[in-house]
Amino acid sequence: MHKAGPGTETLSDLLSRVAEGDQRAFAGLYEQVSKRVHGLVLRVVRNHAISAEVVQEVFLMLWVSADRYKADLGSPEAWIFTLAHRRAVDRVRSEQRSVIRDGQYAQKEYFVQEPVDERVHHTLMSESVKRCLASLTDLQAEAIRLAYYGGLTYTEVAEALQVKVPTAKSRIQSGLVCLRNAMEADGYGARSR
Repeated sequence: MHKAGPGTETLSDLLSRVAEGDQRAFAGLYEQVSKRVHGLVLRVVRNHAISAEVVQEVFLMLWVSADRYKADLGSPEAWIFTLAHRRAVDRVRSEQRSVIRDGQYAQKEYFVQEPVDERVHHTLMSESVKRCLASLTDLQAEAIRLAYYGGLTYTEVAEALQVKVPTAKSRIQSGLVCLRNAMEADGYGARSR
């Protein structure tokens, strides 16, 4: 297993603890892979704003589904980057479908719709994420936007908000707990324990 540096845990250990709802483990996981995840997503999506949204979705997925990682099927890096790549590709396809549909509507031509269940799921998930984000305090939302949309580390978030690093971490972590609880209440990411 790879370690990010002296005194840090392996990604496998962190994922295991995240699966148990450990916020500090999630923070460690974020610190170790966020920049690489953001780079991978940006290479696929090629749009900074959309990439930031996808990265946020990926980390939300990691928070609510870390218990799905199986070490015998591959490394934690491979699993995380596979999730990120799939989510980025899904977003690109969705954006392409949207552009095509818009063009076809404008020309009043016949168009082929994506399967209804896929559209409904995507719409419900998007609405759920928006509702959940609205449930955060302004301080939590600002910290999470900087971390996920801006791709900033805890230290950079702290500098941007002019607060101490532990305060920035606390805002991000408490925001993620609120998001997780709201998503589970909406029926997404509920754990089977």
